[in-house]
Amino acid sequence: MQITESTYRSDLYRYGVCTVQRFWQPEIAVRPKDLIFRSLKTAMLMQKDNLHILTAAPSLANHFVAELRDVSVQHDSLRFRRNLERLGELLAYEISKTLPYENRDIVTPLATTQTQLLTAQPVLATILRAGLPMYNGMLNYFDKAYSTFVGAYRVEEQNTELQINMEYLASTDLHDKILILADPMLATGRSLVKSYKGMLRHGKPVQVHIAAAIASPEGVAYIQQEVPEAHIWLGAMDDHLNENFYIVPGLGDAGDLAFGPKV
Repeated sequence: MQITESTYRSDLYRYGVCTVQRFWQPEIAVRPKDLIFRSLKTAMLMQKDNLHILTAAPSLANHFVAELRDVSVQHDSLRFRRNLERLGELLAYEISKTLPYENRDIVTPLATTQTQLLTAQPVLATILRAGLPMYNGMLNYFDKAYSTFVGAYRVEEQNTELQINMEYLASTDLHDKILILADPMLATGRSLVKSYKGMLRHGKPVQVHIAAAIASPEGVAYIQQEVPEAHIWLGAMDDHLNENFYIVPGLGDAGDLAFGPKV
């Protein structure tokens, strides 16, 4: 059966998703099957109630993500960090809408009024060093939050699967807390899962939110498999991981772009 643009689009609509980025090129009569399957996989992931993507609808988030990706802009490290920080602020605001609130009396110079305020501040966690700008953006909004820091990194060895080493963990008490774990690039998801499981030594959170600037469908699927209770918040969902486990189209190495190349 020949796969045409109309077939491809009807499959996406059948899965109830109209905001998935379409990679159809009119001059190509037949799309490669693997690309279609990846797009359908993304569509099915986006049906999950626990997955939220800022750029699924047009907003200022599109501008911040575009500048993070743009090779003519991203090498300005100050601007790169600021765009990650802005995304962290937007994601924090969206997450805040789902948190528990309670009525509080507020005394003004003229009267007493009631408003709804957070029942408790969340705990903000991030993976050093790439996660710091997004973490700072979230801390701008959750400015009374306690923090948890993790040192984890990928070890790339030939002819083996990607390995993750975790060498540092400084955590506050997480028992019955709301945990927000921020990392700019959700690639394989293994660093986030390993970090989260390490944090469980300090208590079981009552809610878990994972926030990333850009994610791959493979990474999202892995998080949903390993941490099914997590709510996932993204700036953008990309197409796939390449053979080196980097997100495509992605943006490159977020840590190096924010803080300089490692030696």
